[in-house]
Amino acid sequence: MSRTIAIVNQKGGVGKTATAVNLAATLAACEQRVLLLDCDPQGNASTGFGLRKNSPQPSLYQFLIGHNPLEQVVRQIISPWLHVVPSSPDLSGAEIELVNTSARESWLRKRLQGAGSSYDYILLDCPPSLGLLTVNAKVAADSVLVPLQCEFYAMEGMSQLLRTLELVRRGLNPALQLGGILLTMFDATAPGQVQIAREVRQHLGLKVFDTVIPRHTAVSEAPSFGKPVIWYDLQSTGSRAYMQLAQEILRKKEANP
Repeated sequence: MSRTIAIVNQKGGVGKTATAVNLAATLAACEQRVLLLDCDPQGNASTGFGLRKNSPQPSLYQFLIGHNPLEQVVRQIISPWLHVVPSSPDLSGAEIELVNTSARESWLRKRLQGAGSSYDYILLDCPPSLGLLTVNAKVAADSVLVPLQCEFYAMEGMSQLLRTLELVRRGLNPALQLGGILLTMFDATAPGQVQIAREVRQHLGLKVFDTVIPRHTAVSEAPSFGKPVIWYDLQSTGSRAYMQLAQEILRKKEANP
């Protein structure tokens, strides 16, 4: 049975898209059938796989509004285990177009019905906002993964994000779970970051992944080459960290099928 994971944080610059791209690639490397949907009009996850945002080919926008079925918008990315539905600038208008439609929060879930039989994991890279695209992703998802940078402003937004998660659970998707909080861009030599990481684990316990993603040059350089970090520098600390994350997620799935 497939798992749909929305990768969410309303604050930008916390490693959200890097997590979406690199988790998709590492799960595929573990021979899991993975579909990544770039739900952010900025399209950074698309460029992270070397896809052009202004391509004339149909994108998530056409899929979301019902112009094209899934098989016409997916792109196979090198590995036969990995498919990506790219974003496009048109996606920024989707929220406006959906505002006056019925059940507008559930359009993505309806469009993805039936896709679960073709994939083990469906990953949704969300915009850094709490708008309609992000709500659609949460309604379509089984769980949310929250990348969290260990710094004060990122921590400030966590309580708001958890409240929004609870609102979605109550009103739109009762099955939605907090799949885990992932500490990202971590610098073990910075006492303030170490302290914040300790506090997060004290308050949220088992909801925090054991894996920590370090601040590493290879992770930040790889997108400029249109590659996940494991394709850019397999031996890097960043690659090892994302492989560890994929293994941790697979173990959780085995423990809770």
